[in-house]
Amino acid sequence: MSLILGIESSCDETAAAVVKDGTQVLSNIVASQDALHQEYGGVVPEIASRAHLERILPVVLQAIRKANISIDEIDCIAVANRPGLIGSLLVGVAAAKSLAWSLGKPLVAVDHVLAHLWAPLLSGETPHYPALGIVVSGGHTSTLLLDDPSTATCIGKTIDDAAGEAFDKAASILEMGWPGGRFIDEAAQSGTSTYQLPRPKLKNNKSDFSFSGLKTALLYGVRGNPQRKNGKTVFPNSAASLTLEEKNNWSASFQEAVVDTILHGLSDALSKTSCKSLIAGGGVLANSRLREQLKSVANDKNLQLHVPELIYCVDNAAMVAGLGWHLFSTSQFADLELTASPRGIAS
Repeated sequence: MSLILGIESSCDETAAAVVKDGTQVLSNIVASQDALHQEYGGVVPEIASRAHLERILPVVLQAIRKANISIDEIDCIAVANRPGLIGSLLVGVAAAKSLAWSLGKPLVAVDHVLAHLWAPLLSGETPHYPALGIVVSGGHTSTLLLDDPSTATCIGKTIDDAAGEAFDKAASILEMGWPGGRFIDEAAQSGTSTYQLPRPKLKNNKSDFSFSGLKTALLYGVRGNPQRKNGKTVFPNSAASLTLEEKNNWSASFQEAVVDTILHGLSDALSKTSCKSLIAGGGVLANSRLREQLKSVANDKNLQLHVPELIYCVDNAAMVAGLGWHLFSTSQFADLELTASPRGIAS
């Protein structure tokens, strides 16, 4: 039996978890910063890192208490040290190194993107490797060929914005709130995909993704073409003039375009492999339409599909501890010189 303490601070969630033998979650504590960033309509890196500093130790201690163990019973410390906001990552890495040193426990360094692909395994699922992984989140949209849970090659990635960021921007354009993914999903369920929006298809690598043009198309569709007045760029319309039905239809149209774009890149990645398992993770996996369409793809191509429970779609430390257990079990240790990096396997 091995108990792993996971620490996650790659963006704006301060999280710690204790996981037994890679899949049994004894505790999973997440301190959200949504309220801190709400007024800015997005994550402010300086605010995020300061909040991590204030919350990291209380969150770790809460995870230990919730797991009903003593901190000395921990066998290994796992920390997400890449990719992410460098200031945020450094807080988690410093905390993990301090704990590892003071407790005399081994340390393992976890790639945040690969941790998302461990999230479905927290339910006890066992994929067949090599497997194709797809991570769709606020900071990443990537496909990866996984030789095993910690060894991967990036096949395709976004060349501009991530899908989750696109949903946030769409919700902002439609004046719905932030984070935007859940607002778009809820509105889309009451709407119809009636508006024509582009599906970017890239020439150099068809497994790559692009969402920036899609956001611009929505902006112009809702607000009209920009005009110059008195030296400023202004739009003739705003979301305030839309009816509820129009907002719902725009949401459904945008969501369908995003999901189609994801599936196009995924289809190309699948054509380059002979994998029998498809593992999906990331915050956008909470989107009901994407989950539905991934199931359809898996059925059509006779793939074993692994998606996380909704609680493990968002950034969390249970997935970090889970993958940390794999690294611990295979003796892939880090030393106390470990640092953080804004780039990872899919960057």
